[in-house]
Amino acid sequence: MAVREVRIPTAEDAVAARQAVSLPPTPVDVAPDVVLKLESLQPTGSFKVRGALNALAHAPAGARVVAASAGNHALGIAYAARMLDRAVTVVLPENASAAKVERLRDFGVDLVQVGTSVDEAEAYAVGLDAYYISPYNDPYVIAGQSTIGFELDAQLPGPLTVVCGVGGGGLASGLALWASTRPDVRVVGVEAAVSTAISAAVAAGHQVPVPVGATLADGLAGNIEPGSVTVDVIGRLVSDLVTVTEDELVAGLRHLLFQRGYVAEGAGAVAVAAVLAGKVAAHGRTVAIVSGRNIAPANLTAALRSHGHHGWT
Repeated sequence: MAVREVRIPTAEDAVAARQAVSLPPTPVDVAPDVVLKLESLQPTGSFKVRGALNALAHAPAGARVVAASAGNHALGIAYAARMLDRAVTVVLPENASAAKVERLRDFGVDLVQVGTSVDEAEAYAVGLDAYYISPYNDPYVIAGQSTIGFELDAQLPGPLTVVCGVGGGGLASGLALWASTRPDVRVVGVEAAVSTAISAAVAAGHQVPVPVGATLADGLAGNIEPGSVTVDVIGRLVSDLVTVTEDELVAGLRHLLFQRGYVAEGAGAVAVAAVLAGKVAAHGRTVAIVSGRNIAPANLTAALRSHGHHGWT
Protein backbone atom coordinates (compact mmCIF):
# COMPACT_ATOMS: atom_id res chain seq x y z
CA MET A 1 0.00 0.00 0.00
CA ALA A 2 1.33 3.43 -0.94
CA VAL A 3 2.02 5.88 1.87
CA ARG A 4 -0.82 8.40 2.15
CA GLU A 5 -0.18 12.00 3.14
CA VAL A 6 -1.90 12.36 6.51
CA ARG A 7 -1.63 15.46 8.69
CA ILE A 8 -0.29 14.93 12.21
CA PRO A 9 -3.00 16.02 14.67
CA THR A 10 -2.39 18.66 17.34
CA ALA A 11 -3.72 19.46 20.80
CA GLU A 12 -5.82 22.17 19.09
CA ASP A 13 -7.53 19.46 17.01
CA ALA A 14 -8.33 17.63 20.24
CA VAL A 15 -9.89 20.71 21.84
CA ALA A 16 -11.94 21.43 18.69
CA ALA A 17 -13.29 17.86 18.55
CA ARG A 18 -15.35 18.47 21.67
CA GLN A 19 -17.83 20.41 19.52
CA ALA A 20 -18.38 17.61 17.01
CA VAL A 21 -18.60 14.67 19.42
CA SER A 22 -22.02 15.33 20.93
CA LEU A 23 -22.41 12.18 23.01
CA PRO A 24 -23.37 11.91 26.69
CA PRO A 25 -20.25 11.39 28.84
CA THR A 26 -19.59 7.73 29.64
CA PRO A 27 -19.45 6.95 33.37
CA VAL A 28 -16.46 6.16 35.53
CA ASP A 29 -16.55 3.34 38.09
CA VAL A 30 -14.23 4.22 40.96
CA ALA A 31 -12.54 1.47 42.98
CA PRO A 32 -9.31 1.44 45.04
CA ASP A 33 -7.36 -0.77 42.61
CA VAL A 34 -8.33 0.74 39.28
CA VAL A 35 -10.87 3.29 38.06
CA LEU A 36 -12.82 2.20 34.97
CA LYS A 37 -13.81 4.59 32.18
CA LEU A 38 -16.69 2.72 30.56
CA GLU A 39 -16.50 3.36 26.83
CA SER A 40 -18.14 -0.06 26.48
CA LEU A 41 -21.42 1.74 27.27
CA GLN A 42 -21.34 3.83 24.08
CA PRO A 43 -24.38 3.32 21.79
CA THR A 44 -22.29 1.18 19.40
CA GLY A 45 -20.54 -0.66 22.24
CA SER A 46 -17.17 1.00 21.62
CA PHE A 47 -15.21 4.27 21.89
CA LYS A 48 -14.74 4.32 18.11
CA VAL A 49 -18.00 6.21 17.60
CA ARG A 50 -16.18 9.34 18.88
CA GLY A 51 -13.57 9.40 16.14
CA ALA A 52 -16.18 8.48 13.55
CA LEU A 53 -18.42 11.42 14.48
CA ASN A 54 -15.54 13.91 14.38
CA ALA A 55 -14.10 12.58 11.11
CA LEU A 56 -17.45 12.45 9.32
CA ALA A 57 -18.26 15.98 10.51
CA HIS A 58 -15.07 17.12 8.71
CA ALA A 59 -15.60 15.10 5.52
CA PRO A 60 -16.06 17.32 2.44
CA ALA A 61 -19.71 18.00 1.63
CA GLY A 62 -20.97 15.74 -1.12
CA ALA A 63 -17.86 13.52 -1.13
CA ARG A 64 -18.22 9.76 -1.27
CA VAL A 65 -17.02 8.51 2.13
CA VAL A 66 -15.50 5.05 2.59
CA ALA A 67 -14.15 3.14 5.58
CA ALA A 68 -12.67 -0.32 6.00
CA SER A 69 -13.29 -2.37 9.13
CA ALA A 70 -14.64 -5.67 10.35
CA GLY A 71 -15.80 -4.31 13.66
CA ASN A 72 -16.13 -1.29 15.91
CA HIS A 73 -14.88 1.39 13.49
CA ALA A 74 -17.46 0.25 10.93
CA LEU A 75 -20.22 0.44 13.53
CA GLY A 76 -19.01 3.89 14.60
CA ILE A 77 -19.01 5.15 11.01
CA ALA A 78 -22.47 3.67 10.42
CA TYR A 79 -23.84 5.35 13.56
CA ALA A 80 -22.22 8.68 12.65
CA ALA A 81 -23.60 8.46 9.11
CA ARG A 82 -27.10 8.07 10.49
CA MET A 83 -26.66 10.94 12.98
CA LEU A 84 -25.16 13.29 10.37
CA ASP A 85 -27.31 12.10 7.44
CA ARG A 86 -24.32 11.14 5.29
CA ALA A 87 -23.98 8.28 2.81
CA VAL A 88 -21.02 5.99 3.52
CA THR A 89 -19.53 2.82 2.07
CA VAL A 90 -18.00 0.27 4.45
CA VAL A 91 -15.58 -2.31 3.03
CA LEU A 92 -15.46 -5.62 4.88
CA PRO A 93 -13.60 -8.86 4.25
CA GLU A 94 -15.72 -11.59 2.65
CA ASN A 95 -15.34 -13.72 5.78
CA ALA A 96 -16.57 -11.04 8.21
CA SER A 97 -18.98 -12.43 10.78
CA ALA A 98 -22.59 -12.65 9.64
CA ALA A 99 -23.71 -10.94 12.85
CA LYS A 100 -21.52 -7.89 12.15
CA VAL A 101 -22.67 -7.72 8.53
CA GLU A 102 -26.32 -7.88 9.61
CA ARG A 103 -25.83 -5.17 12.23
CA LEU A 104 -24.21 -2.88 9.66
CA ARG A 105 -27.01 -3.54 7.19
CA ASP A 106 -29.46 -2.44 9.88
CA PHE A 107 -27.80 0.99 9.84
CA GLY A 108 -28.43 1.26 6.09
CA VAL A 109 -24.82 1.71 4.98
CA ASP A 110 -23.53 0.54 1.60
CA LEU A 111 -21.54 -2.65 2.23
CA VAL A 112 -18.79 -4.01 -0.04
CA GLN A 113 -17.06 -7.29 0.82
CA VAL A 114 -13.55 -7.86 -0.58
CA GLY A 115 -10.73 -10.25 0.29
CA THR A 116 -10.23 -12.46 3.31
CA SER A 117 -8.60 -10.02 5.77
CA VAL A 118 -9.03 -6.49 7.07
CA ASP A 119 -5.67 -5.64 5.43
CA GLU A 120 -7.08 -6.61 2.01
CA ALA A 121 -10.32 -4.72 2.64
CA GLU A 122 -8.33 -1.67 3.73
CA ALA A 123 -6.12 -1.75 0.63
CA TYR A 124 -9.21 -1.91 -1.58
CA ALA A 125 -10.93 0.96 0.28
CA VAL A 126 -7.85 3.21 0.08
CA GLY A 127 -7.73 2.62 -3.67
CA LEU A 128 -11.27 3.85 -4.30
CA ASP A 129 -11.95 7.36 -5.62
CA ALA A 130 -13.44 8.45 -2.30
CA TYR A 131 -12.76 10.23 1.00
CA TYR A 132 -11.21 7.50 3.13
CA ILE A 133 -11.59 7.48 6.94
CA SER A 134 -9.02 5.22 8.58
CA PRO A 135 -9.79 3.67 11.99
CA TYR A 136 -6.60 5.24 13.36
CA ASN A 137 -4.47 7.02 10.71
CA ASP A 138 -6.63 10.13 10.50
CA PRO A 139 -6.21 13.41 12.43
CA TYR A 140 -9.94 13.84 13.01
CA VAL A 141 -10.43 10.26 14.19
CA ILE A 142 -7.54 10.66 16.63
CA ALA A 143 -8.87 14.02 17.86
CA GLY A 144 -12.31 12.49 18.33
CA GLN A 145 -10.90 9.79 20.60
CA SER A 146 -9.25 12.51 22.73
CA THR A 147 -12.68 13.61 23.95
CA ILE A 148 -12.54 10.73 26.45
CA GLY A 149 -9.83 12.70 28.24
CA PHE A 150 -11.80 15.93 28.36
CA GLU A 151 -14.62 14.03 30.05
CA LEU A 152 -12.10 12.76 32.61
CA ASP A 153 -11.17 16.40 33.33
CA ALA A 154 -14.65 16.85 34.79
CA GLN A 155 -14.92 13.38 36.34
CA LEU A 156 -11.58 12.84 38.12
CA PRO A 157 -9.08 15.21 39.68
CA GLY A 158 -5.43 14.54 38.80
CA PRO A 159 -2.82 13.27 38.86
CA LEU A 160 -3.82 10.34 36.64
CA THR A 161 -2.24 7.42 34.81
CA VAL A 162 -4.61 6.57 31.94
CA VAL A 163 -4.20 3.08 30.47
CA CYS A 164 -5.64 2.02 27.11
CA GLY A 165 -5.39 -0.68 24.46
CA VAL A 166 -3.19 -0.15 21.41
CA GLY A 167 -3.81 -1.67 17.97
CA GLY A 168 -3.38 0.98 15.27
CA GLY A 169 -2.90 3.54 18.01
CA GLY A 170 -5.78 5.94 17.44
CA LEU A 171 -7.05 5.80 21.02
CA ALA A 172 -3.61 6.13 22.62
CA SER A 173 -2.77 9.01 20.26
CA GLY A 174 -5.99 10.85 21.10
CA LEU A 175 -5.51 10.40 24.83
CA ALA A 176 -1.89 11.52 24.48
CA LEU A 177 -2.96 14.74 22.72
CA TRP A 178 -5.33 15.44 25.61
CA ALA A 179 -2.66 14.55 28.18
CA SER A 180 -0.32 17.06 26.53
CA THR A 181 -2.70 19.78 27.78
CA ARG A 182 -2.35 18.50 31.38
CA PRO A 183 0.87 18.46 33.44
CA ASP A 184 -0.37 15.68 35.73
CA VAL A 185 -1.49 12.97 33.30
CA ARG A 186 0.50 10.04 31.89
CA VAL A 187 -0.78 7.68 29.16
CA VAL A 188 0.25 4.02 29.06
CA GLY A 189 -0.58 1.91 26.00
CA VAL A 190 -1.16 -1.85 26.13
CA GLU A 191 -0.67 -4.25 23.21
CA ALA A 192 -1.47 -7.93 22.95
CA ALA A 193 1.87 -9.75 23.21
CA VAL A 194 1.21 -11.53 19.89
CA SER A 195 0.55 -8.30 17.95
CA THR A 196 3.03 -5.48 18.59
CA ALA A 197 2.91 -3.30 15.47
CA ILE A 198 3.02 0.03 17.30
CA SER A 199 5.85 -0.72 19.76
CA ALA A 200 7.89 -2.16 16.89
CA ALA A 201 7.25 0.95 14.80
CA VAL A 202 8.06 3.33 17.66
CA ALA A 203 11.33 1.46 18.29
CA ALA A 204 12.25 1.61 14.59
CA GLY A 205 10.98 5.13 14.00
CA HIS A 206 8.67 3.96 11.21
CA GLN A 207 6.19 1.20 10.38
CA VAL A 208 7.70 -2.28 10.19
CA PRO A 209 5.84 -5.54 9.47
CA VAL A 210 5.39 -7.78 12.52
CA PRO A 211 4.06 -11.33 12.87
CA VAL A 212 0.53 -11.42 14.26
CA GLY A 213 -0.83 -14.31 16.30
CA ALA A 214 -4.36 -15.24 17.34
CA THR A 215 -5.56 -13.23 20.32
CA LEU A 216 -8.68 -12.68 22.37
CA ALA A 217 -8.00 -8.97 21.74
CA ASP A 218 -8.88 -9.37 18.05
CA GLY A 219 -9.77 -5.67 17.83
CA LEU A 220 -6.08 -4.84 18.38
CA ALA A 221 -4.56 -7.48 16.10
CA GLY A 222 -2.85 -6.68 12.81
CA ASN A 223 -0.22 -4.56 11.15
CA ILE A 224 -0.57 -0.83 10.61
CA GLU A 225 -0.72 1.37 7.54
CA PRO A 226 2.71 2.54 6.30
CA GLY A 227 3.37 6.10 7.40
CA SER A 228 0.67 6.07 10.10
CA VAL A 229 0.80 9.31 12.09
CA THR A 230 0.03 7.37 15.28
CA VAL A 231 3.67 6.22 15.39
CA ASP A 232 4.87 9.82 15.69
CA VAL A 233 2.26 10.87 18.25
CA ILE A 234 2.73 7.80 20.46
CA GLY A 235 6.52 7.99 20.20
CA ARG A 236 6.48 11.60 21.45
CA LEU A 237 3.62 11.68 23.92
CA VAL A 238 2.82 8.22 25.34
CA SER A 239 4.77 7.50 28.55
CA ASP A 240 5.04 3.73 28.20
CA LEU A 241 4.01 0.77 26.03
CA VAL A 242 3.53 -2.65 27.64
CA THR A 243 2.15 -6.02 26.51
CA VAL A 244 -0.19 -8.58 28.04
CA THR A 245 -0.32 -12.33 27.48
CA GLU A 246 -3.47 -14.26 26.63
CA ASP A 247 -3.71 -15.58 30.21
CA GLU A 248 -3.45 -12.04 31.56
CA LEU A 249 -6.10 -10.92 29.09
CA VAL A 250 -8.47 -13.63 30.26
CA ALA A 251 -7.85 -12.62 33.87
CA GLY A 252 -8.72 -9.02 32.99
CA LEU A 253 -11.92 -10.00 31.21
CA ARG A 254 -12.97 -12.27 34.08
CA HIS A 255 -12.22 -9.51 36.63
CA LEU A 256 -14.41 -7.07 34.73
CA LEU A 257 -17.30 -9.51 34.59
CA PHE A 258 -17.16 -11.18 37.99
CA GLN A 259 -15.72 -8.39 40.19
CA ARG A 260 -17.07 -5.28 38.46
CA GLY A 261 -20.12 -6.51 36.54
CA TYR A 262 -19.19 -5.47 32.99
CA VAL A 263 -18.97 -7.45 29.77
CA ALA A 264 -15.91 -6.45 27.73
CA GLU A 265 -14.40 -7.67 24.49
CA GLY A 266 -10.77 -8.77 24.58
CA ALA A 267 -9.48 -5.44 23.30
CA GLY A 268 -11.65 -3.72 25.88
CA ALA A 269 -10.06 -5.64 28.75
CA VAL A 270 -6.35 -5.18 27.98
CA ALA A 271 -5.93 -2.04 30.10
CA VAL A 272 -7.40 -3.75 33.17
CA ALA A 273 -5.33 -6.85 32.38
CA ALA A 274 -2.10 -4.82 32.39
CA VAL A 275 -2.95 -3.13 35.70
CA LEU A 276 -3.86 -6.42 37.39
CA ALA A 277 -0.63 -7.99 36.09
CA GLY A 278 1.44 -5.24 37.72
CA LYS A 279 2.71 -3.88 34.41
CA VAL A 280 1.63 -0.25 34.90
CA ALA A 281 3.65 2.13 37.06
CA ALA A 282 1.01 4.27 38.78
CA HIS A 283 1.32 8.04 38.94
CA GLY A 284 -1.70 9.22 40.92
CA ARG A 285 -4.92 7.34 40.28
CA THR A 286 -4.92 4.66 37.61
CA VAL A 287 -7.74 4.82 35.05
CA ALA A 288 -8.31 1.88 32.69
CA ILE A 289 -10.26 2.56 29.51
CA VAL A 290 -12.76 -0.28 28.99
CA SER A 291 -12.93 0.42 25.28
CA GLY A 292 -15.59 -1.97 24.00
CA ARG A 293 -18.07 -4.77 24.74
CA ASN A 294 -18.60 -6.35 21.30
CA ILE A 295 -17.26 -9.85 21.94
CA ALA A 296 -18.27 -12.95 20.01
CA PRO A 297 -20.33 -15.18 22.34
CA ALA A 298 -18.05 -18.15 21.61
CA ASN A 299 -14.98 -16.14 22.69
CA LEU A 300 -16.66 -14.94 25.87
CA THR A 301 -17.63 -18.52 26.74
CA ALA A 302 -14.11 -19.76 25.99
CA ALA A 303 -12.56 -17.04 28.15
CA LEU A 304 -14.84 -17.80 31.09
CA ARG A 305 -13.99 -21.50 30.87
CA SER A 306 -10.32 -20.96 30.08
CA HIS A 307 -7.61 -22.75 32.02
CA GLY A 308 -4.67 -21.94 29.78
CA HIS A 309 -6.11 -23.30 26.50
CA HIS A 310 -7.07 -20.67 23.97
CA GLY A 311 -9.00 -21.23 20.75
CA TRP A 312 -10.21 -17.81 19.73
CA THR A 313 -12.46 -17.56 16.69
